[in-house]
Amino acid sequence: MLIPGAVLAQQTAVPTSTAEIQLSFAPVVKRVGPAVVNVYASRQVTQRQSISPFFDDPFFRRFFGDPRGAAPAPRQRIQQSLGSGVIISSEGIIVTNHHVIKDADAVRVALSDRREFDCDIILKDERTDLAVLKIRGDNGDFPFLSFADSDSLEVGDIVLAIGNPFGVGQTVTQGIVSALARTHVGVTDYQFFIQTDAAINPGNSGGALVDMRGNLVGINSAIYSRSGGSNGIGFAIPANMVRLIADSAQNGGIVKRPWLGAQLQAITADIAETMGMDRPRGVLVTSVLGNSPAARARLRRGDVILAVDGVDVDDPNAFGYRFATKGIGNQATFTILRGGRQLETRVDLMAAPETVPRETRTIGGYSPFAGATVSNLSPAVSEELGMDTDLTGVVITGVTPGSTANRVGLQVGDVVRAVNNDVIASTRELERISRLDERLWQLELLRDGRAIRFTLRG
Repeated sequence: MLIPGAVLAQQTAVPTSTAEIQLSFAPVVKRVGPAVVNVYASRQVTQRQSISPFFDDPFFRRFFGDPRGAAPAPRQRIQQSLGSGVIISSEGIIVTNHHVIKDADAVRVALSDRREFDCDIILKDERTDLAVLKIRGDNGDFPFLSFADSDSLEVGDIVLAIGNPFGVGQTVTQGIVSALARTHVGVTDYQFFIQTDAAINPGNSGGALVDMRGNLVGINSAIYSRSGGSNGIGFAIPANMVRLIADSAQNGGIVKRPWLGAQLQAITADIAETMGMDRPRGVLVTSVLGNSPAARARLRRGDVILAVDGVDVDDPNAFGYRFATKGIGNQATFTILRGGRQLETRVDLMAAPETVPRETRTIGGYSPFAGATVSNLSPAVSEELGMDTDLTGVVITGVTPGSTANRVGLQVGDVVRAVNNDVIASTRELERISRLDERLWQLELLRDGRAIRFTLRG
């Protein structure tokens, strides 16, 4: 006969010794803490002084104290941001979030023993929201963390989050892995996060998420919050992605990801039913680019990719993470569903090619493109910008703040299709047309897959 609560009682034990009562995470924290740093990023910004919303007009400036109508002199000020970082090698290589050091002119880190160092930024990768720093001028033996295999994590595992929340100093919080493979967070291009209930707050960004062996399982990156504080839902970038970016930083400073050469779509319940699948799973191949790794692996439109090297993928974000973290070289095995049968095919892990020279130029003069940096499109350029790799033509890769291009609303990733009815096929051609003295400029752009047409006066 089972007595209600008897099983629970059998699983509950009273501590029988002082040692059991004093069980603590302190040994892990002592080992890990010295490798977690505070990151101070600063940049100089120009702030124009204005005492009236009409001060941009010289006519109105005469009524506000300057009879010549001269604009007030701009004022320089230092803008600072605060975050955390993790030392991953004894030479002083540090990983943090890209958004912590974005646009920084200077970066400084403070160690837990109060030593402070200036840092060089050796890699910034906005697509993963990761950046890699190097402590400047000191090749000392720094404490560092080793990477764990983040794919071995399981929901329910205990983890510690270490960082500098709200700038109060190094702080440790404890929790569990609440979920894995979160793919709809909207923080990076590679949306595949570890979710934890360990308290993560502003300032923790770039800090360490570690397991009970003191190994790095993730970089704390974002929180879900209505108030700005921790609500028990935090997200970390998995260590396997962090390792890829760190290796890239130490091998030339350029992130090279595998290129598939195919367009993918999520499998909805309706699509699954149409294809005779028992449930939505995998990703649907909607197109294959000629002479790409996908084409050479004989992938076809209508194939469903179910797994990469035996690991299931349930949406394009999960596929993107699994494929990207394979790195360059060798091959990956895809499990695909075709016509109701499961097949396997091997795909080359190669970087996207630069099929045409990018010929990057910054447009000058007085056209709407003045201040825009443009490149010729190729699979390599498209992959760097997170765009479809089958696009051709000219793409905007940078826009100078305050420039004409910035004021008219041009954006990074805009593909320039035509100017004044002339098709634009190269950066050289766009630069030539931009030198013309035109009264009207008719622009045709492609932005996020949508055609945009508008007219501007010269």
